[in-house]
Amino acid sequence: MANYIPSTIDFARRQFLQCGAFGMGAIAANALLAEEQSEPGKAEPDGLGLPHFTPKAKRVIFLTQSGGPSQLELFDHKPDLHELAGTKLPASVRRGQRLTGMTKNKEQLILPPVAKFIRHGQCGAAIGEWMPHLGKVADDICFVKSMVTDQINHAPAMTKFLTGHHLPGRPSMGCWASYGLGSVNRDLPDYVVLISKMKRPSDQPLYDHYWGSGFLPSEHQGVKLRNSKNPVLYLKDPAGYPRSVRRGMLDGLAELNQEHHERVADPEIQTRIQQYEMAFRMQASVPDLTDLSDEPESTFDLYGPESRRPGSYAANCILARRLAQRDVRFIQLFHPDWDHHSRLTSWCVSRCLDTDQASAALITDLKRHGLLEDTLVIWGGEFGRGVAGQGKWNDPNAGRDHHPRCFTIWMAGAGIRPGFSYGSTDDFSYNVAENPVHVRDLHATALNRLGVDHERFSYRFQGLDFRLSGVEQARVVKEILA
Repeated sequence: MANYIPSTIDFARRQFLQCGAFGMGAIAANALLAEEQSEPGKAEPDGLGLPHFTPKAKRVIFLTQSGGPSQLELFDHKPDLHELAGTKLPASVRRGQRLTGMTKNKEQLILPPVAKFIRHGQCGAAIGEWMPHLGKVADDICFVKSMVTDQINHAPAMTKFLTGHHLPGRPSMGCWASYGLGSVNRDLPDYVVLISKMKRPSDQPLYDHYWGSGFLPSEHQGVKLRNSKNPVLYLKDPAGYPRSVRRGMLDGLAELNQEHHERVADPEIQTRIQQYEMAFRMQASVPDLTDLSDEPESTFDLYGPESRRPGSYAANCILARRLAQRDVRFIQLFHPDWDHHSRLTSWCVSRCLDTDQASAALITDLKRHGLLEDTLVIWGGEFGRGVAGQGKWNDPNAGRDHHPRCFTIWMAGAGIRPGFSYGSTDDFSYNVAENPVHVRDLHATALNRLGVDHERFSYRFQGLDFRLSGVEQARVVKEILA
């Protein structure tokens, strides 16, 4: 190394990359450049022979509710629990199952549902009173009331919910979709992530590996748009800097990178070139996407007053529809703070106020734009809440602890059976009584809607063939398919 003399290419490339006045490096670093230590490659939409069969869904919108929404107040109607209020949960129901450290040494006294339930639509779905708007689209959605996971704490449960494994390092659902199918729209990323900007500081962390590419090529990582008026930093060129000059800069940079790639054969250099090109195209596509001035007043009326606040869940739902119109493959919204350890009647109600109208509006909006029939919408969190109260069961400030043994999600569109409820729980909403649906079954079903056979869709890493649905038995839940 002491005798190493840098070539002209090395010097020119170094000087070029160090020139940060125009912000292209910042654009790439903040918006598009992914992890440096992943395996190479880019699957074009037909590069893997996918889809395996004609898909029902062209795209997915995953409305991720982080923290564990309470099925007992929202979806799983158990009116008989009021007669058992304050009594001890029977050992025959609990079956010695694991509790968190917050309640394992506490007496397990039953806290009955604190919300009333109302039946909606022709299907007669019972939905908690805190979600009145969802009731208006009950005939368009399918409730899965028998979801099961095997993780009881937030981070591992959400990691498993999104990646199929409780340890970080696996690709998330959106990354698998990007890798296998790509996207029709080449001016926006295949996988876009939107995180709600809360009115108060959130204590529910959202980790980057929730949308990370894991061992897949880094270009498939979810691209997070900032929840502010400027979704991507340094997106605009400096004043007086023509776009033609930017184009010439990128062409020169691509030439230098290509020459470097020919010498060192690092496949991530090719990914870097592609991501710079994506950043260039996003300079035009993102402002058009996020400028809601062309939306009629009826849109904001539909989604509610919060839809005018940039970064709100409601505003992100409008962006989700606009991304769907642009054929982005996988769109994921994250809304935190569904963690109801206390103040159930205020904390859970607040999250419902944040999301209820906008979630229902998204279904209505997709439907009226002719998008619902080929868009798979998923709503849900990493687990549910337990029937035993946390704190004094008869205290207005009582809450509920984590509960992985049964919880509810809902789905809509893309050939999902509308106006239907699948699965059931026992009388205490503690265990699944019939038709359990494990998280890996959800993954298999979502891939099925995209035209992918989960058993034939894998990626070789460290000598193993990894699948989103894992190595344990997983099934497509055909009963919920129309």
